[in-house]
Amino acid sequence: MPNRQLFDQLRATAPQISVGVLTADWMSLGTELKLLENAGVKLLHFDVMDGCFCPAMTLGAPLIKGAKTPLLKDVHLMIDEPLSKVDSFVAAGADIITVHAESTRHVHRLLQVLGKMPNANDPNRGLIRGLAVNPGTPLESIEPLLGELELVLLLAVNPGWGGQQFIPSTRARLARLRQMTGDSILLGVDGGITRDNVAEVARMGADIMVTGSAVFDGKAPLENVRFMMNAIGK
Repeated sequence: MPNRQLFDQLRATAPQISVGVLTADWMSLGTELKLLENAGVKLLHFDVMDGCFCPAMTLGAPLIKGAKTPLLKDVHLMIDEPLSKVDSFVAAGADIITVHAESTRHVHRLLQVLGKMPNANDPNRGLIRGLAVNPGTPLESIEPLLGELELVLLLAVNPGWGGQQFIPSTRARLARLRQMTGDSILLGVDGGITRDNVAEVARMGADIMVTGSAVFDGKAPLENVRFMMNAIGK
C-alpha cells in the first residue's frame, strides 16, 4: 500500500495553490522560486507537454531535477503513453505526479506502477499519484481507478495553452467528483485560476488550485501570489 504521509499533509493543509513555472522569468528562476517560498507557497507545478498529447512542447525531467527548491514538485504529464517515462520524472524529484486519463489505454496499470515507486526526495514521504481529466471526459470513466490514486485533477480549460478562461461546467463537475470520492482523494482544479476566482474555487471544494500566468504576469508576481494566498486563508 502506498505511503500516505504526503497525502495526509496535503489534506490537513488544504486548500493550497500550486504555482506553475512556465510563465516565470527563466533567466531569474532562482529568484522567482525564492519569491514563492517566502510568500508561503508549498507546491511548484511543472507542466510537461510533448507536442503530441497537446500542441505545445515544454520541459522534461532534467529541468525538473535541476530546479533547486524546498517546494514540493507537482509534475503534470501532458504526454502520450507515459508508462515508459514516469520513472525519469519520479527520479527527478516529483512529489506529485499526475498523468492524464486520456493519455493511455492502460492507465490502471500505470497507476499501479506509480504506486510501487518511492519518493526520490524522501522515501518516507510517499508519492502522490494524480489523474488529470480533460473537460470533455466523463467522470464516470475514472470510477474504476479511484482506488489507485490520491489526487484527481480536473482541467478547467483544454490542455496546451495558457491564459484560457475557466470553463463554467467545472463547478458541477467538481461537486459531482466530491460526491464520488468524499475526502478519500484530493481534488485539484487546473486552468483559468486567477486573482478574481481563486477564493470561489476554494469554496467549491478544491484542495489544490493550479495557477501560473495569474502570478507571473510580468508586473507584480509577489503581490499576485500574496493576494491569492490571502484569498484562500493562507
